[in-house]
Amino acid sequence: MTIKANILVVDDEPDLRDSLRLLLKDRYTVHLAGTGREALDIIKRGPIDLVLLDVRLPEIDGLEVLKMIKGIDDSIEVIMVTAVITVGKAVEAIRHGAYDYITKPFDIESLQEQVANVLEKRKLLKENISLRQLIGREYQFEKIVGKSAEIREVFKVIDDVAANNATVLITGESGTGKELVARAIHNRSPRRDKLFVAVNCAAIPENLLESELFGHEKGSFTGALDRQIGKFEIAGGGSLFLDEVGTLPLPMQAKLLRALQQREIERIGSSRPLPIDVRIISATNFDLRAAVKERRFREDLYYRLNVIPVVLPPLRARKEDIPVLAVHFLKKYNSEFGRKIKGFNKEVMTLLRAYDWPGNVRELENLVERLVVLTKGSQIGPEKLPSEIKGELAKAAESSGNRLDKAVRNFEADFIRQAIDKAGGRKGRAAKLLGIHRNTLRGLEKKLKM
Repeated sequence: MTIKANILVVDDEPDLRDSLRLLLKDRYTVHLAGTGREALDIIKRGPIDLVLLDVRLPEIDGLEVLKMIKGIDDSIEVIMVTAVITVGKAVEAIRHGAYDYITKPFDIESLQEQVANVLEKRKLLKENISLRQLIGREYQFEKIVGKSAEIREVFKVIDDVAANNATVLITGESGTGKELVARAIHNRSPRRDKLFVAVNCAAIPENLLESELFGHEKGSFTGALDRQIGKFEIAGGGSLFLDEVGTLPLPMQAKLLRALQQREIERIGSSRPLPIDVRIISATNFDLRAAVKERRFREDLYYRLNVIPVVLPPLRARKEDIPVLAVHFLKKYNSEFGRKIKGFNKEVMTLLRAYDWPGNVRELENLVERLVVLTKGSQIGPEKLPSEIKGELAKAAESSGNRLDKAVRNFEADFIRQAIDKAGGRKGRAAKLLGIHRNTLRGLEKKLKM
């Protein structure tokens, strides 16, 4: 169930208040106030995400109400509404924390677009704050778990690169935790109080990528019913994470390169450059060097993105971390599902360490979640493991059996050689010493390839 955002409309005109309530009530929970004092009382009583605040109000001026709102909760976004506004008033409102202003009579579509944009930005900011609190509470090094030398080297690189603004390219197989590393870099950087905005380049249709990254103006193409702010603008002052950057089509690569070089973007349908202040962190599971050689990825963009490379090892290359990760995920899902499973039995842990984990850490986490749900006792046994992991036990047993067979064959061959040597090379006498028929000895020599 999606929780609706709370919007407070503050205006001394009852008709306008009612009109805005009717316009917004389907998508948001709308509260109404006719004076500044009423507005402040509502804000003190419950969570408000956005205030549409008239500049001219009885008793207390709108700008004064704005200051008081920010004094109660600085995270509440405020859009000023007025019939006429001077440049001075607009600048003063923005200086005191207003997100933007609109003038009456306002365009309905523009208002809806502005409300949607500010609430989306607030949602992202809240998610970032929640994630930082979670990380600070629960994890040793951000949200990345491990003790192996390979992962400790990654921790060191994160600490080394976090403090500057250089672009970072994270490479690694799917499921190795590339976004976690990107978030760790952001959370340890001077930009930590601004937004971390993630974009999965592979998940966005090619014809929408430019709009998603740079935004567009209303009417700039068929279907552009409202202005849209792009991810570069939303991430202003923070970090923009371009996941699966290797999937970008060549025309989009050229536009991204220009944005990085010029430090500015243009929305589709606009000729006005907008300066940008974002740190770019990219990730890929592709071999971009090979893609450059095959002319599927621009060489100049590759070097622009790869100023600081971070390489994530696959889980099979750091098997020392598998028990640590398994216990970490067990604790997480015990808490989430209200279970009290104490741990994994020895056989399960042996199998987990033997498996190659083609899906890496993500596959391990998904498995532990499933085992927590399905396990009835106090300890996780091998019964609920998938066949591909239980197959590792059979492989191990087969390997062990093969080693035993080889040892037995070697022992038999040595024993027969000693008997033949003792018999002076005479096979009949050697057979007697061994207590077997001469033909049996011949058969053993053939079997043991003597």
